Amino acid sequence: MSSAGVEISELKPADHQRWDAFVDACPGATFCHRAGWQTVIERAFGHRTHFMMATRGDRIEGVLPLARMRSMLFGDQLVSLPFCVYGGIAADTDAAASALDRAAQARAAELGVDHLEYRNLAPRHTDWPTKALYVTFRKSIEPDVEANMQAIPRKQRRMVRQGMKAGLASRFDDDVDRFFRVYAQNVHRMGTPVFSKHYFQVLRDVFGEDCRILTVHQDDEPVASVMTFYFRDEVMPYYGAGMPLARDVAGYDFLYWELMRRGCEAGYRVFDYGRSKKGTGSYSFKKNWGFEPQPLYYEFQLHQGDKVPDNNPLNPKYQRAIRMWQRLPLVVANVLGPRIVRNLG
Repeated sequence: MSSAGVEISELKPADHQRWDAFVDACPGATFCHRAGWQTVIERAFGHRTHFMMATRGDRIEGVLPLARMRSMLFGDQLVSLPFCVYGGIAADTDAAASALDRAAQARAAELGVDHLEYRNLAPRHTDWPTKALYVTFRKSIEPDVEANMQAIPRKQRRMVRQGMKAGLASRFDDDVDRFFRVYAQNVHRMGTPVFSKHYFQVLRDVFGEDCRILTVHQDDEPVASVMTFYFRDEVMPYYGAGMPLARDVAGYDFLYWELMRRGCEAGYRVFDYGRSKKGTGSYSFKKNWGFEPQPLYYEFQLHQGDKVPDNNPLNPKYQRAIRMWQRLPLVVANVLGPRIVRNLG
């Protein structure tokens, strides 16, 4: 497909390096735009991807990662990007952005999906229906460790020191085993399906040192753990979880402080606390750390569907299912969960 000298093509394995070089340099791109997500989504979930790039000659001017999720229970959707908090078009020219936008809409119509979804940091289509459910929290990391400690509001700073007094310590793990054990138990208590252990291993395999796991422990027993993405000068905690003990010993506060401290010492300058739903505990927790919410613009172009989907645990219709899930034995939940959550990206 060509428009005003801009060619639209789909990402091939030979293009991964230059795709990522563009993403690293493009101000509007995020970790969620990296080419590795194509491998992750196809290998871990079996979904078909449509990673589009706009080129002029040999130069990439824009990218748009898309994946199709199709299920009888949750519908048929083309999303940029499932399993990612950010997405949408990243381009450094208006021509490239427009060409990608037209190509995505045409692909959605061709596939006959219920809707096309962009997960934007900034609005693109103000006339499309939106889901005003999510916000993100981002803040600069000061170059001095103590300055970051003092920037934490007093109450949460006291919680960090409580974790220190409890004898908590942190270390990076070489594999996903401890993290998955903590994560699986945590989401089961919340009544939501768990991702497969395979998914987390694929993330580690694909992104390497840009995907690391930090675990907080007490007397060598895991208390809390977080899988974090590193992108440019940003630290992005993505999947975090804790054992019941974490609330008693301020394990969560200590975990995120350790992540910030280590990021500061390594020269990172932005802490991306990630997406939260409004009105949830994680939303309040991040605000209490002195982070201000920034709206996310999840925009939907309806095709075969007639309304914006509402597949999230806050939807009242899922409350009974959540209570039933909490009563399942953990081993059963760990088998069934990945089959459900693969379509809840």
